[in-house]
Amino acid sequence: MKILVVGGGGREHAIIRALKKSPACTEIWCAPGNGGIGCDAVCKDIKATDVAAMVAFAKEEGFDYAVVAQDDPLALGMVDALADAGIPAFGPNAAAARIEASKVFSKDLMKKYGIPTAKYETFDDPRAAMAYIRAEGKYPVVVKADGLALGKGVLICQSESEAEAGIKEIMLDKKFGASGNRVVVEEFLTGPEVSVLSFCDGKTVVPMVSSMDHKRALDGDKGLNTGGMGTVAPNPYYTPEIAETCMRTIFAPTVAAMQAEGCPFKGCLYFGLMLTPDGPKVIEYNCRFGDPEAQVVLPLLQSDLLTIMQATTDGTLDKTEVKFADGAAACVILASGGYPLAYEKGKKITGLTDGQLEGAEDVTVYHAGTARKGEALVTAGGRVLGVTATAPTLPQALEKAYAAARRIGFEGAHMRTDIGKRALAALGQ
Repeated sequence: MKILVVGGGGREHAIIRALKKSPACTEIWCAPGNGGIGCDAVCKDIKATDVAAMVAFAKEEGFDYAVVAQDDPLALGMVDALADAGIPAFGPNAAAARIEASKVFSKDLMKKYGIPTAKYETFDDPRAAMAYIRAEGKYPVVVKADGLALGKGVLICQSESEAEAGIKEIMLDKKFGASGNRVVVEEFLTGPEVSVLSFCDGKTVVPMVSSMDHKRALDGDKGLNTGGMGTVAPNPYYTPEIAETCMRTIFAPTVAAMQAEGCPFKGCLYFGLMLTPDGPKVIEYNCRFGDPEAQVVLPLLQSDLLTIMQATTDGTLDKTEVKFADGAAACVILASGGYPLAYEKGKKITGLTDGQLEGAEDVTVYHAGTARKGEALVTAGGRVLGVTATAPTLPQALEKAYAAARRIGFEGAHMRTDIGKRALAALGQ
């Protein structure tokens, strides 16, 4: 089978690496891809959000299957357009992608179907939003832009003045454009966070191994929010008992709710959960694989990813094996100096051969922001590389990942040194 993967970051590289293991996969293309993905797939420079150009290219090349991995093209209806062109694809259609593309839609869905989440209200008037925040008088308070904002449209405001500044930034200054026309104001929940990716075919939901993300730029969960500085899997806070509760109160009810609303969800549904003193609650849904969660979850997958993806498209997930290894995985992100604010590009990357580390067993380097400059591999983004290691235990996986990450260099490279620390504490290690 000839497959097209849409996107160009670390998540897409992890998907491609997993798809390559499938005996049915004979050729993989990635659009737009990046410098390192080019070692594993043929890259084509088409913007992931250019639906018309991507579909025309897919028809012209005669792809058998497509994987739309990014949120923007999913929200823009790329899966719908590919289906109209006769090309089956992994991912939700535009109607189902609203579960991520509109925070208002997802919160209203949870309220209507009794799915546990934070108390909230939605607003399209900044004055009404502030009046509600003042009336509630509880801080911190969470303010979310309704639409997609590259994972950065969520503000945790510690005071009334911070809330005012946040509402102004999102709704008046339009920092996130039209995504900030409406906001969700919700109560601040406490407890361990858990990410659970799941395969869905519209009626069946199969959760993958759980993971723990590290969003802040600096050690000790300090600094600005980023797209994710590292991940570990499985998440030790996510016990079999909690998994059972989540299936009964969150996962199955969400898939049933989407079906009842006439927009059954097919693809990868990401559950961002908070394990509160009152039980697990949904912080957010994503309509695709998380990044960098995919980089620790997919290396533990033992079943054939292409077969599973096709089952989500065909509605046969209940008859398909989905099996994960018992061990652990850890991913450490190497980022450009200054990320998530201003950073320089074009820094030469050393230590890699054909985009990978030689002689590093059970280690994969996923490329997020790299480019080719002649023969050299250079930085081309904020998050540059995700160094993932698998091992029988989490301490071993972390040790391997950090040892590997230290062998790679570029000017201004930055990484957190405490990825997995909270997980180890939860394990008593």
